[in-house]
Amino acid sequence: MKRRAEILAVDDEEDILNLLDYNLRRAGFEVLLASDGPEAIETARRRMPDLIVLDIMLPNMEGTEVLRTLRSEERTRAIPVVMLTAKGEEVDRIVGLELGADDYITKPFSPRELILRVKAVLKRTGEGAARQQRPLSSGGITVDRGRRKVKIGDETVRLTAMEFKLLVTLMGSPGIVFSRERLLDRVWGEDRFVTPRTVDTHIRRLRAKLKEAGSRIETLRGEGYVFSEEPQ
Repeated sequence: MKRRAEILAVDDEEDILNLLDYNLRRAGFEVLLASDGPEAIETARRRMPDLIVLDIMLPNMEGTEVLRTLRSEERTRAIPVVMLTAKGEEVDRIVGLELGADDYITKPFSPRELILRVKAVLKRTGEGAARQQRPLSSGGITVDRGRRKVKIGDETVRLTAMEFKLLVTLMGSPGIVFSRERLLDRVWGEDRFVTPRTVDTHIRRLRAKLKEAGSRIETLRGEGYVFSEEPQ
């Protein structure tokens, strides 16, 4: 079953927030809600939604400052943002777009138009692009894809670029068997000048660096490799 995109709706007016919640859910989205700037930033950092519908006129921190903060952080900068505000002057639209907003809708708005705009932005930016930066965690291994860091417990593990890609590929699809050829395509790409046995060498080195946690990467003779969420 295809995962439903998650939308963070941010507005300090309860009626508007309820309207957004109802219509977004009706359109098939999962919905998160926030009523001020700090809450929106905290939720975005924690949940990494697929898109944010963000009001400009917020208490404590204006929506433009929320957007500026999100765009300044590596972890959240890729999250698409649709600005929603009562301000309709051209200068406000320009400021929002210059800060990195992906679209701009003024109040009062048509729920149908909002849904169409949200779907268009998700299609244009690639639904789930931000979610792909979410950390992976299993079997004591934590991978921060945004910062390209790997830890086992509190210990940082230093991996080469290819070892990192291998780990992310396998951990990102636990239980899925990857043949050597498939891993070559995913990790090294089409313009590769390596043999399938190169995968074996990198897997062996990766397991060694992961120590006991390396046993999570199983070899299926004649098939390939799989990341197991269950300890071996």
